[in-house]
Amino acid sequence: MSRPTVVVLNGPNLNLLGEREPQIYGRETLADVEALVRARADERGHDLDFRQTNHEGVLIDAIHEVRTSAAGLVINAGGWTHTSVAIRDALTAVAGPVIEVHISDVHAREEFRHHSYISDVAQQVIVGRGITGYVDAIDAICP
Repeated sequence: MSRPTVVVLNGPNLNLLGEREPQIYGRETLADVEALVRARADERGHDLDFRQTNHEGVLIDAIHEVRTSAAGLVINAGGWTHTSVAIRDALTAVAGPVIEVHISDVHAREEFRHHSYISDVAQQVIVGRGITGYVDAIDAICP
């Protein structure tokens, strides 16, 4: 019997997590995030599809690919959060819940980071909780 799958999509520069601006994002790597959320999804009886890309079209293609099959979608779109109407529009086709995650508190940072094109189509927005925010997103999706 197959288990439902939660999809976690990460945008640009998140492959540098742990190296880039550790004073803001912490020392944990993207591999650490994946291990943490994979364990939580497994505890909740779900499989995990975890991806990262630095290419906007690849992220949009991934959203299209999983739009009807994912039990839910967690997205940290990185800088595209504040610039991409195309990602926002792709997320409107996702059948399951969409949870927006940001490791830092974007509202306490530069003014341009205060606006998200994703928030109005997300069922929940989690900011400023470090990588624990990803776990919170898994908990929000998985009963």
